[in-house]
Amino acid sequence: MWYVINDMKMKIIQHLVVVALLVVAQWCGVAAVAQPAAVFTQDTISDALLARMRKGGSWKAETPVALRAELRYLRIQHWDADGQPQVGEMVVNQRIADRVLRIFRKLYEAGYRVERMRLVDDYGADDEAAMQDNNTSCFNFRFIAHTKKISKHGSGLAIDLNPLYNPCVKATGNGANDIQPAAGRPYAFNRQRRKDIPYKIDRKDLAYKFFIADGFTWGGAWRSLKDYQHFEFPQ
Repeated sequence: MWYVINDMKMKIIQHLVVVALLVVAQWCGVAAVAQPAAVFTQDTISDALLARMRKGGSWKAETPVALRAELRYLRIQHWDADGQPQVGEMVVNQRIADRVLRIFRKLYEAGYRVERMRLVDDYGADDEAAMQDNNTSCFNFRFIAHTKKISKHGSGLAIDLNPLYNPCVKATGNGANDIQPAAGRPYAFNRQRRKDIPYKIDRKDLAYKFFIADGFTWGGAWRSLKDYQHFEFPQ
């Protein structure tokens, strides 16, 4: 009789455990529906996308046809200025596609904010307009000035991150400076001591740490000029 009672108790306990596990599983299923998986994908350049890039201006008449096979179209989840999740887009060289997705996934998981991430074609391939809008981007075909060598952005090997607040600063002589974007001038100087710059990239910044760890170099460390927004991958 003692053994029968214990056996009944054990069956009741096992039943309750099963019910509890089913409830937990159902609850997790509801949570999964409410919070879909983050988007971090890459694809080749489709005909439709190429047409969009030609119309927008990032793909120019002088762009080598063979470059298309080297580029990848990324969709990247990120947190915007209001802390809301957004799916951005970026065209990069296939050599850095996996690295870029890995970096931005880690930034997303850390809650790092990237205000805007659209193709530069949405701005008519106008870098100044895109930077002024604080748009993070990569590919925009061009040669290095006065050469026939394709630039890092022209190869899809450089990313400008939150550029309005991390401008490019180049001395032009007589104490003057060329600031790109021009609207970024309030954030161009005395950056090491300042704490009032949103999205500021420095050596303590999480994006800096992730990009450097994955083999990129930072324009903010250059001597000839300071390009605080700029991360590029070596050839």
